[in-house]
Amino acid sequence: MLIVVSPAKKLNETAPSTTGGTEPYFADETAKLVATARRLKAGDLMKLMHISENLGKLNAARFAGFGEAEVKQAIELFDGDTYTGFDAASLDPDAMDYAQDHLRILSGLYGLLRPRDLIAPHRLEMGTRLKTRRGGSLYDFWGDRVAKRLNEEAGALGTKTLVNCASVEYFTAADRKALKLEVVTPKFFETKNGEPRIVSFYAKQARGAMARFVCENRLTEPADLAAFTAGGYEYQPELSSPSEPVFLRGELAQDAA
Repeated sequence: MLIVVSPAKKLNETAPSTTGGTEPYFADETAKLVATARRLKAGDLMKLMHISENLGKLNAARFAGFGEAEVKQAIELFDGDTYTGFDAASLDPDAMDYAQDHLRILSGLYGLLRPRDLIAPHRLEMGTRLKTRRGGSLYDFWGDRVAKRLNEEAGALGTKTLVNCASVEYFTAADRKALKLEVVTPKFFETKNGEPRIVSFYAKQARGAMARFVCENRLTEPADLAAFTAGGYEYQPELSSPSEPVFLRGELAQDAA
């Protein structure tokens, strides 16, 4: 199976760099976006991405010095909740090799990344309405490129299944008309006030843990996802469908077990 996750706003720029890495697929496309973003001032970036003045200045400086910035592997640099759940630092080398072949990171700036792709610190969320010659948003810019690349990656692996552990914002970049894969999107719920609810912080961590589970166990069939129990989650067959397996934790999960 092929797995996709979202990137992270939080970056670990102080992490020791691993020697070597791979070049992102869409380096030429990224250069075009950087050239466009460089023309924007800090105030423009603040309005465009709804960020603070300090973050506007930081990202204006990042785009200005993009070609000279220290690069790190994507799996090292991204440091948000999904990556806490994935916990790459504790993954054994064989599983990390598997992740390099089977795990993909959707990115507003880079389009699609492998874990060991070398990238520079940046912030450019997929939902950003950055105007380019291709349209008024990053979705317009990437068009069907991401979906077609995922099709190629899946074909090389001999699979027709894509496990979507990304957010709606990022997975929207994988044009569904162009995507020729069976998409399976796990859903993670917490028990809140006696009812199952999605809590963003925990769901992001769980999506990362699910991606790790697939890589550690070399899963090949969607049905195998049901064995996921990390963090106390339990598969809920009565709430699930083949395309959306549901996992729950808390007293409701215990009652259903």
